[in-house]
Amino acid sequence: MPRYFPLLLLALLLALALAMPGSAPAQGAEGQVWVIELSDTINPGSSEFVLAGLEKAAAASASVVVIRLDTPGGLVSSMREMVKAILACPVPVVVYVAPAGARATSAGAFLLLAAPVAAMAPATHVGAAHPVGGSGQDIKGAMGEKAVSDLKALAASLAKRRGRDPKLAEEMVTKSVSFDAVKAKELGLADVLARDLGDLLQALQGRKVATAAGEKTIDTKGQTIYFHQPGWREKLLSLLASPNLAYILLMIGLAGIYFEFSHPGTVFPGVVGGLALILAFFAMSALPVSYAGLALIGLAVLLFFAEIKVTSYGLLSLGGAVSLILGSVMLFKSGDEVLAVSLAVLVPTALAMILFFGGVAYVAGKAQLAKSVTGQEGLVGSVGVVVDAGRVRLLGELWSFTSPQPLEPGQKIEVSAVHGLEVEVRPLPKDGQGA
Repeated sequence: MPRYFPLLLLALLLALALAMPGSAPAQGAEGQVWVIELSDTINPGSSEFVLAGLEKAAAASASVVVIRLDTPGGLVSSMREMVKAILACPVPVVVYVAPAGARATSAGAFLLLAAPVAAMAPATHVGAAHPVGGSGQDIKGAMGEKAVSDLKALAASLAKRRGRDPKLAEEMVTKSVSFDAVKAKELGLADVLARDLGDLLQALQGRKVATAAGEKTIDTKGQTIYFHQPGWREKLLSLLASPNLAYILLMIGLAGIYFEFSHPGTVFPGVVGGLALILAFFAMSALPVSYAGLALIGLAVLLFFAEIKVTSYGLLSLGGAVSLILGSVMLFKSGDEVLAVSLAVLVPTALAMILFFGGVAYVAGKAQLAKSVTGQEGLVGSVGVVVDAGRVRLLGELWSFTSPQPLEPGQKIEVSAVHGLEVEVRPLPKDGQGA
């Protein structure tokens, strides 16, 4: 246990650090203009960041919250969390696609549709909200139709709620239509065109906005601006919260721990495996993980471990391989195809892990079944020479011996058994003679 203590201590400290909350709300932020910068994919990390910003802005009685958006899209589940938070916010929320060249495409388009005030900077665009799979591929069959129908209904309902054209919102989903800022303003998808944040705040002054707490008038005149920044926890979660990356980290972690326990004292694989495993669990805390899939992967590791101890002629390894594949497929439970491990990642990773686990189990099992070369068992079968009537020389040492037939000094012998400090030997045939 002492040699594992540094690894356990490091794992405990990392786990405690990841569990720590993010930054605290700003002091004296009442009446301020809150700006939440979202220049990232829409994922559990960015969703947690935006939700925390909206909650803190509401607690601080902010005058208005501006979500400055630049995103290519992301996970539908995370987008829905953000949409619900925007709709439930008691503070006026403005989704502002900026700076010039920014976009609010795919899942990002829904955030603009959900906003009480939709604003865009020149040379930005919104749209292309057709659902795709985790690797950017089209979702085929009934699942694809279901996803399109679901998002089409969501886009239309959000547009109706904010007084925008539901048909245009539907076309962003069904036909992947995009609109530049000027066109979006002409068609009523955007309420305000603003070059920068100062221009936006000037345009918002005195504007009446419907919120979850009723109609409110935005007051930006003379207000200070507070920029809500993501903490390191949100940044790390945003980086890790991908099903593909979480799965790879899980496999690396299990492989490192498995190698450490099958070859005690190597340390480095255990350290790497422990860190990867903690990061994988941290990422999966924000993803819809199936405990059945996780249990199957754990069972696979146990079966590979058992292969080292039990002579099953490969049956345990075969069971481990099947369990690992099934667990990998079932690991994330969601009807959203984006929240599944991509086959392009799952297949090579699972095969690599099966070869690794099986190879380590084979090498370790072969080493355990190998004939001993030390101790009394190691003497059996060794060859020596008779020194005199009572002793033979074996492996550089003199041993007392017994033999069923008389032996001559200098004659070669082979050990057939060991009885305490005495060996039983038999003569070897002389050179050139048969046995």
